[in-house]
Amino acid sequence: MAQLIEIPLERLAPEVLAALLEEFASRDGTDYGNHELSLDDKAAQLQRQLAAGRLVLLYDGDSETWDIMPRDIADSLLAGECREP
Repeated sequence: MAQLIEIPLERLAPEVLAALLEEFASRDGTDYGNHELSLDDKAAQLQRQLAAGRLVLLYDGDSETWDIMPRDIADSLLAGECREP
């Protein structure tokens, strides 16, 4: 089972968080709706959703990877109730 840890945003330096958001926003398959957004706009949208608690940043200690996902899915994963989608 994955060793998942929720990373509190305040523990990250602003430039580290900005780099993570930019990397996530530029991943293939990331969907932001019907309108094309700039990379900066995508990162800002992610930042707002993280700040509001709708998204969370998780780190997987087994694979040494991180991901951003919806709060409900993250809570289930952290509780060991389901596997990653």
